[in-house]
Amino acid sequence: MSNRDYYDILGVGRNAGDDEIRSAFRKLARQYHPDVNKEHDAEEKFKEINEAYGVLSDPEKRARYDRFGKAGLGNMGGGFHDYTADFSDLFEEILGGFGFSSGRRSRRSPRRGRDLQMTVALNFEEAVFGIEKEIEFERDDTCSRCSGSGAEPGSTPVTCSTCNGQGEVRQVRQTFLGQMVQSGICPACGGRGEVIPSPCRTCHGKGLERRKIAKKVSIPAGVDHGTQIRLAGEGAPGEFGGPNGSLFLVLEVKPHKFFKRRENDILLNLDINVAQAALGGEVQVPTIDGEDTLKIPAGTQPGKVFTIKGKGVPYLRRKDRGNQLVIVNVAIPGKLTKEQRELFEKLAGSLGTTVKPQEKGFLDWLNEALGG
Repeated sequence: MSNRDYYDILGVGRNAGDDEIRSAFRKLARQYHPDVNKEHDAEEKFKEINEAYGVLSDPEKRARYDRFGKAGLGNMGGGFHDYTADFSDLFEEILGGFGFSSGRRSRRSPRRGRDLQMTVALNFEEAVFGIEKEIEFERDDTCSRCSGSGAEPGSTPVTCSTCNGQGEVRQVRQTFLGQMVQSGICPACGGRGEVIPSPCRTCHGKGLERRKIAKKVSIPAGVDHGTQIRLAGEGAPGEFGGPNGSLFLVLEVKPHKFFKRRENDILLNLDINVAQAALGGEVQVPTIDGEDTLKIPAGTQPGKVFTIKGKGVPYLRRKDRGNQLVIVNVAIPGKLTKEQRELFEKLAGSLGTTVKPQEKGFLDWLNEALGG
């Protein structure tokens, strides 16, 4: 027995409640467990902590200790050294953070199935307008031959004789702390509580078979590259009556030849010739909805951005759409006919050769126009 006062060891007052004592013990046990604390006296401190908790957590022992001190404990034992107790729940909680487990949480409680994930490819228009897409994927499903029992039709699973249907076995182990009761998954039935004398020929006793699933999925308008869609209950089946997991669809949007997306706006770079930029006029512009007419004012400069309202990408969970932004570029011809050259020479003579430095470049104007 330790010579120190048990309340002092745990750092609690004599009027401390059960929850306070348990909390203090849990904190100190984590701190001084020999598998974590490598100080030379860690093991002795850990034993002392367990001895104190073994007394103060037991109402009868604590009452005797409060009245008579350690002498009043007599042959009752001051901790783990002289009596056997089931600390498996508490130590599973404490040692779980250190990578240890007693296996108690692996009993036949309902467990949710695993989530699955697959990639779905869309073209640019499908992402903008939405589509009903047929997908195919594989998952484990209830065996069609045995209906999930794992047993060959005409036979049934029987209760495991090793664990008596509990799915776990308990054993008393002798440690440096004294005797401890530890729980673990039953090795005979794997935690199911049942064994199958005649396994199903299709699933070999697993109760599951691999199946290819075909399903139509509604892709909403306005989704983007990387958007995830969750299909609840379409994942792997649960265990022991637990719910199925989910299937997550990760959308992969292929780039468009002309259009680019910026949030809910669609960007289009449009080349016009010098005459159209100088004189103005109407041009036909492609949009995601088809061609639209765009009026080019006379004297349009390179980098000018025109907005076609409502021709962008629909907002998710909203009825309105973004815009299409048309960025105008003045295309300079690389080759001229004799007539075109004569006309440009006349134009050059009338415009003169004076040049004017600009405070802002083309990219500056473009960034301002696009809100960059």
